[in-house]
Amino acid sequence: MVDTGRLIEALGADNVISDRATLEAYSKDSSFVNSVRPDVVVRPTDAGGVARIVNLAREARLPLVPVSSGPPHRRGDTVPGVGGAVIVDLSGLKKIIRVDRYNRVAMFEPGVTFGELIPAVAAEGLRLNMPLLPRRNKSVIGSMLEREPVVMPKYHWDIADPLADVEIVLGSGAAFRTGAAAGPGTLEEQWAAGGAQKEAAGPSSASWYRVIQGSQGSMGIVTWASARCELLPKLEEPFLVGSTDLEKIMEMVHWLIRLRLPNECFVLNSTGLATIVAKGSPEEYRRIKGALPTWVLFYNVAGYDYFPEDRVRGQTTDIKDLSQRVGLEPGHSLGGISAFELLKAVQGPPGDFSWKQPGGWACHDIFFIADFQKVGELIKTMFDEASAVGYATTDMGVYVQPIVQGVNYHVEFNLFYQPASTSEVDKVKKLSIIAVRKLMDRGAFFSRPYGESTAIIMNRDAATVAALKKVKSILDPDNIMNPGKLCF
Repeated sequence: MVDTGRLIEALGADNVISDRATLEAYSKDSSFVNSVRPDVVVRPTDAGGVARIVNLAREARLPLVPVSSGPPHRRGDTVPGVGGAVIVDLSGLKKIIRVDRYNRVAMFEPGVTFGELIPAVAAEGLRLNMPLLPRRNKSVIGSMLEREPVVMPKYHWDIADPLADVEIVLGSGAAFRTGAAAGPGTLEEQWAAGGAQKEAAGPSSASWYRVIQGSQGSMGIVTWASARCELLPKLEEPFLVGSTDLEKIMEMVHWLIRLRLPNECFVLNSTGLATIVAKGSPEEYRRIKGALPTWVLFYNVAGYDYFPEDRVRGQTTDIKDLSQRVGLEPGHSLGGISAFELLKAVQGPPGDFSWKQPGGWACHDIFFIADFQKVGELIKTMFDEASAVGYATTDMGVYVQPIVQGVNYHVEFNLFYQPASTSEVDKVKKLSIIAVRKLMDRGAFFSRPYGESTAIIMNRDAATVAALKKVKSILDPDNIMNPGKLCF
């Protein structure tokens, strides 16, 4: 039982909320996980408050569920997995600690959103390597911890990028800093000595950030993180390429990334792109989708401080030769969509429209990592399974994002449906379970399991599950951090 008196003593009465409406809002999201109402919501305003909550939770054996992004939530990881939970809402930790243009790194707290950080780093001549169209109130740290794919594979050197260092209050109550931030000295002393908290590996030879990333808050609560940034270009020229042949599109993507030519680079099918551009208007969606080919590649060429025109002109010429060999033709518009307007949307700051929930629709995502040779085969597998359960493949969004400089590809299926329709909900649930199994059998790697598919995915690798449980027993010995998620 939660002792709200002790929480109030630790955080103040204004930061402990237990009214029914608030608890109900945190008890569910738009995923298919079961609704579980928390006992209380706490809103710390600094790292000290987080530490006090964790230590109180250890004493009373209270489950803690960290939440940093604003609603709507969609994956089930912020819904309590057990009863009697305390939601730790980190949205009040809003400090942008440091933006360092020389070292291209920014440090900030978990309540800082994309809508807030993008203009802050832009003021210093920097930009974020960020996911495709995150919502305005999405926590940047939340996104990085979940390893969401970023749209500039050219600057994606490691699967963890752009995450660098973090400070985390572990489930054991200990405060811990990873990477270059681990020491020696305080952050201020490191800054004075020229440190930038940009190297992710460490302390020593261990890569602790790999344990923290993807853990869905089951190891501890991150109180700040640093992120690698990139310079703002002086000149940019975006392009759209359309085709009914996915193989041609993928061949062009392969060479674009291999030759390190574009900055932003991704592929959408006509459903996904029309959903993004139409912004919830059914009429506009039908018009745009009808004018688009089945597959659309978007890429952007950029020039920086030195000879930007020459750089863009040279790269554009190289890409023109490449596209001719493949049999495709890039342009600045396609199906009435301007590549320049799409670039503006992709680079943010984000607006209020969420492309994953257009016009009252809901969206369930199935995503995984695959190598280049398997992308087409796995998309066909998904289409076959969708047709078998009666889900129209023409209503399914497909997003393909090269990651880690094209070493792998993030493949994502967006299953749009009407949440008020029981038949549609049941159809998407059924498809999700069947498709995950089939895709795994054919080589899809599900590195970020959520919701009802988690058990199917985790149970394929007993050795990894055993190792994760061992690590959790060390970092969170009382099992207070988001129990019931992943394999915990």
